[in-house]
Amino acid sequence: MAYPILAAGGLSAIITLIHVFMGGPEVARPLLASGDLKKQPKYVAYYCWHLVTISIGLMSLLFLWPALWGGSNDLAIMGSVMAALFALWGIGLGQFSKADLAFIDLPQGWLFVPIAVLGFWGSLF
Repeated sequence: MAYPILAAGGLSAIITLIHVFMGGPEVARPLLASGDLKKQPKYVAYYCWHLVTISIGLMSLLFLWPALWGGSNDLAIMGSVMAALFALWGIGLGQFSKADLAFIDLPQGWLFVPIAVLGFWGSLF
């Protein structure tokens, strides 16, 4: 068993739970309650919220499947690529957007860095 891949799967599962149970009340509910947005952009953003939930949940499975049940590390490599891209976009958005957001305002991208590192490292075994 490649323990770094297992750790990457565990971390991505934790992030999925954080996204659902902490981010839902903090982001999704206020989005839906917003009276300033028209229905179409509001529900497109809400749809995207659920796509993220599905994506990071699937990322967990991409790591946990080879770690727990064996098989090709190709799944873990795909999860690592996803995590690296999520990290790059999240960090870049905060640093290079016109909104000039600090780390504390948009920390999500940084959460995927250890997942990507562990996933790529574990895929070498």
